[in-house]
Amino acid sequence: MKREGSDLSIITYGAMVHESLKAAEVLEKEGYSVEVVDLRTIQPLDIETIIASVEKTNRAIVVQEAQKQAGIAANVVSEITERAILSLEAPVLRVAAPDTIYPFAQGENAWLPDANDIIETAKKVLTF
Repeated sequence: MKREGSDLSIITYGAMVHESLKAAEVLEKEGYSVEVVDLRTIQPLDIETIIASVEKTNRAIVVQEAQKQAGIAANVVSEITERAILSLEAPVLRVAAPDTIYPFAQGENAWLPDANDIIETAKKVLTF
């Protein structure tokens, strides 16, 4: 657990932890209490921590650096819906890179998700 919160769980790992923490700070200034769960590893996946967080906040987004069609986010969303569907007050959404090839170095920052992308998705879930 990188940050405690009560309105939304952001589940993430790697470089996206830092972007998620930035987003949580901005959202806090707007009156939202955001929890950030750092998976630390994706194998094994800490399902218990994920579900405990979602059952506490009743809302979740999953953030990954990989394209939407790749990475662990789809599996995390599936685990949440299988184990905590009755706790959810909104759909679980994903923040991910676009389903395109990885860009050359000069385009990487525009391609990767950032705090603004996370904030935009978080607001969709928070106001559902």
